[in-house]
Amino acid sequence: MTSTLGEGYVRGRWQHALGDGRIQCDLCPRLCRLHDGQRAFCFVRERVGDAIYLSSYGRATGFCIDPIEKKPLHHFHPGTSVLSFGTAGCNLGCKFCQNWDISKAKEIEKLSDRASPAEVAEAAKREGCKSVAFTYNDPVIFAEYAIDCANECRARGIETVAVTAGYITPEARRDFFSVMSAVNVDLKAFDPEFYRKLCNAELAPVLDTLTWLRHETNVWVEVTTLLIPGHNDSIEEVDRLCTWFVKELGPDVPLHFSAFHPDFKLLDVPPTPPATCQRAREQALAHGIRYVYSGNIEDVAGGSTRCPGCHALLIERDWYELLAYRLKGNHCVECGAEIAGRFSAEGVQNAWGRRRQRVVIR
Repeated sequence: MTSTLGEGYVRGRWQHALGDGRIQCDLCPRLCRLHDGQRAFCFVRERVGDAIYLSSYGRATGFCIDPIEKKPLHHFHPGTSVLSFGTAGCNLGCKFCQNWDISKAKEIEKLSDRASPAEVAEAAKREGCKSVAFTYNDPVIFAEYAIDCANECRARGIETVAVTAGYITPEARRDFFSVMSAVNVDLKAFDPEFYRKLCNAELAPVLDTLTWLRHETNVWVEVTTLLIPGHNDSIEEVDRLCTWFVKELGPDVPLHFSAFHPDFKLLDVPPTPPATCQRAREQALAHGIRYVYSGNIEDVAGGSTRCPGCHALLIERDWYELLAYRLKGNHCVECGAEIAGRFSAEGVQNAWGRRRQRVVIR
């Protein structure tokens, strides 16, 4: 889509004028207030004249086909492929960002691939993808593009996935999540001070988004927490997170604990020991969360799905590859217990595996 400002510019949907001449962006809790010519914290929203524009519409850092387990989503059509893409910029300032080369990019030139929403949906259909994921950086900041892509996908029977930090206003989230089939929310920690110091953000809006998603929408929800040694991996903090999780989200929302590796501005922190992820997983299971996974480590047991009733092994995973699949629709083949999630009635046909495939759309 091209405006009079050039390729990639579209007027933002969530904004209003202030009495002092500035315009406020109402997309995320930062509520950036901009003078003419200023960019928002996320970098891709810019005030030009009397409005704020998204400057990255239709432009991406690249398109790849991934396994859905990489998002990570373990209870949303396991074994299927997902067309994944992101843009530049982010509305958080995480010092430990694992995708900092694109999320912290300050050059639109990073966005080397072009695709209209219809082209994205057609590519997914052509490649046999079950879904399209808005990922790599946070799709909240390119919400207009993501929403239009999602509408084109839905018209072709393609599911849509948002991988997000959940940092979005109540006004914008209604529009954004109304077109999403599934979401993985990155809950960075369960400590407001962690969010302020290491993410330049606030915890409360993320928790509010999570509870709203769980109780006010039909979107399938999974949650990921990256465990960083010495920062958010203590027994006490994991206990607080799990207590809140069960109370506010319930026991059937899958929770993923992922291992950190040194990156961006947190190079002085060691990688997360596998034992830390495994211990956090055991804590969460002890709290009554039924589906808990460990990620970014070699742990077949921690990546596999067991029946919460009879504890039969239902989906065995080695990283992103399915080794066994023993569900009949949404039910355990052993005891018949219902397993929370979105599973195909016919099971897994031609599982995608762990490979990653680059796609050129235009």
